[in-house]
Amino acid sequence: MTAVKPKHTPAPVVVDLSVAALRARLHDALSVYVAAMDYPRGTEHHRAPMWTEHTTRAGWRAVAAVLPDDAGGVDLRTAPIVAIAYGYRGAPRQWWHQQVQTGMRRCGWPDAAARELLADYFELTELHVHPAAQGRGIGARLLERLLADRDEAAVLLSTPEVPEEANRAWKLYRRTGFTDVVRNFVFAGDTRPFAILGRRLPMPPGPS
Repeated sequence: MTAVKPKHTPAPVVVDLSVAALRARLHDALSVYVAAMDYPRGTEHHRAPMWTEHTTRAGWRAVAAVLPDDAGGVDLRTAPIVAIAYGYRGAPRQWWHQQVQTGMRRCGWPDAAARELLADYFELTELHVHPAAQGRGIGARLLERLLADRDEAAVLLSTPEVPEEANRAWKLYRRTGFTDVVRNFVFAGDTRPFAILGRRLPMPPGPS
């Protein structure tokens, strides 16, 4: 297993992942996801087909934070992965798009405003940092790299609701300018309340 056990040195390096690279390292990337979300082991096997299908969607992009070797080099075939993020262009036939549209309607968004936002956005599908690597600014670096030079007018994401927004994910999103689109929305097939957040693009570069 080369997915977890990050060290204090050398510092993680943020890299772009091609479709082939992510598919080759899918198990390691999903191990980060499971650890970050505190899901039971085995969850990765259920998520793998979905992540693989997502790589076929228009506008797909992925980035990761990996640990370089002792000489500072990065071999994407073997470098330990400590964080992963990806997304793609939102589209009306996608399940998430339809769910968000439903949530916006239920909470009173004017139809014209909802149509405008959902006509041109990047869906930030996943952003996860392994717990042992959190608190080092990696999430902000992933976010900046993933959203750089996007053509869409906005970026949207969903994140679990937590009391007083008191976790690192919420702090990152607020610090980088994400605002409420829908709050306390329960997606079909789930029981947890989620927030749908968004912000206009481009996102200014630099430290958050």
